[in-house]
Amino acid sequence: MKKFIIQIAGFLALSLSVSGADMNPALVGFLKEYLSIKYRDTSFDRFIYVAAKKQKLYLIEGEEIIASYNISTAKNGIGQNSGSFKTPAGLHQIAEKVGEDLPINSIIKQKVATGELARPIEIAESTNQDFITSRVMHLKGMEPQVNSGGKVDSYERGIFIHGTHEEGLIGQAASKGCVRMTNSDVIDLFQRVEVGTFVVILNN
Repeated sequence: MKKFIIQIAGFLALSLSVSGADMNPALVGFLKEYLSIKYRDTSFDRFIYVAAKKQKLYLIEGEEIIASYNISTAKNGIGQNSGSFKTPAGLHQIAEKVGEDLPINSIIKQKVATGELARPIEIAESTNQDFITSRVMHLKGMEPQVNSGGKVDSYERGIFIHGTHEEGLIGQAASKGCVRMTNSDVIDLFQRVEVGTFVVILNN
């Protein structure tokens, strides 16, 4: 069974790498088959798929991609440990949503709006700041010793899907571990998903 899962994962990775800039909708069935085998007790009727190598986030329902967005995952790559500033892989769930009805570009600290607005930077350069803006979806890891518990706990690490003022860096790995989106995109995604929505992060 493990060998079969690896074979499907390898096929997905190869297919995605040659499918152009975006995910081919025909591959959704293969992705869902892989997930249903790897996570037997989880229903993937509607879920978020983060494709780290492609710097893309997809909202999938049934067999269809209903929305796709350019994103930024961690500059340091994929990894689970606290303090690594890496984006954790595996199965997650949206544990909390923060920021509903806040003005676009609102700065959020410790999941509370500060009342300030960030100025989006459209050029592709780092400001050495990591403003969390507009909306926050706080992720909870669902795999013990992978992204849940101890030093690998995604929730305790503060792994979010959130808006950023560094919009010019969207499309390349640039975050400190979270999944960054443009402010308009994170508001759109926030409106489409609920607490409890599954989030799968894969480095493919």
